Amino acid sequence: MREWPLPPTSRVGSRWPVHPAHTTGEVAQWLGLDIAKMSWLADVRSLERIDQGEKLRHYRYGWRRTRRGGLRLLEAPKMRLRDLQRQLLDEALGLMPTHDAAHGFVPFRSPVTYAAVHVGRDVVVHADLESFFASVTARRVFGIWRSAGYPESVAHVLTGMTTNVVPLHVRRDAPPALREEDVEPRRRLLSRLAAPHLPAGAPTSPVLANLAAWRLDVRLTGLADAIGASYTRYADDLAFSMSGPGAIPRARRLLSAVEGIAADEGFRVNAKKSVVATRAQRQLLAGVVVNDKTSIARPDLDRLRAILHNCAAQGPDSQNLNGIVDFRGHLLGRVSWVASIDPEKGRRLRAMFDAIVW
Repeated sequence: MREWPLPPTSRVGSRWPVHPAHTTGEVAQWLGLDIAKMSWLADVRSLERIDQGEKLRHYRYGWRRTRRGGLRLLEAPKMRLRDLQRQLLDEALGLMPTHDAAHGFVPFRSPVTYAAVHVGRDVVVHADLESFFASVTARRVFGIWRSAGYPESVAHVLTGMTTNVVPLHVRRDAPPALREEDVEPRRRLLSRLAAPHLPAGAPTSPVLANLAAWRLDVRLTGLADAIGASYTRYADDLAFSMSGPGAIPRARRLLSAVEGIAADEGFRVNAKKSVVATRAQRQLLAGVVVNDKTSIARPDLDRLRAILHNCAAQGPDSQNLNGIVDFRGHLLGRVSWVASIDPEKGRRLRAMFDAIVW
């Protein structure tokens, strides 16, 4: 009878300089915890999904409407778990490379670098992945920790610390769909949140999502290369561009193939948000216009200029219609965003910002 070797129970060699941990005891020592505290924070008993008291929870929850009326759940880890997740990010996850096509949550990359690849192309294609973080399952996260060289017992604990299950009462409090077309996406989101997934709000989730999308990026890059297109991704935004004869038919066939590859990799393309834009239209990616150069969409620039003017003339409170807590920081961030794309326009807006009396 043939005997199969058992998988190793100690840490195997890693391709990256991640913090070593051969046992769960070493994980506790690494993070400055005792075993009981570590097990509680890793939620090995799946208590987070039970309707228990707020003090025993590791996350705070808040439902948000997207600009198009869809739903998003913010899952913000409490301070102790958040600090541990940042440590895992700094000493392990952040040392693992992402694919070259990924531009979101990657040092020295940005929405501008994501969009700049597609400047001056005949056709630009944009596709959107539905519920990006919630689509990344604990099983996939476990595989990432294993690929970093950690043994199964360690990978289970680290997976518990970086994934979450949303309690039933939070899911029951989800706002209703506003449109008929939002009913099924809402149902799919609630189903994903009921299983262990990446929480939108944890500092580790963006990097883990990029790592989970590695094979997706590899396959979509290969697809783009095969048809003479370019491909980049910024979080859940997928961008392709191409030029030459037959670019529009190629782009439409490309979208069909992208949907199939994404489904194969555990993601779902929101077909209603897919856009094929020619040079005769405004080609917009992550808020950046790419028709001839990277620039800010004129309506967005005009709105920001009007807000800054009114803040100076009437006071900032008159423009803070949504009750943003740090409205000054919010406006300064928007000005800095413009400056990162168009420095001259950014300087003019900064002068308007500096004229505001706070």
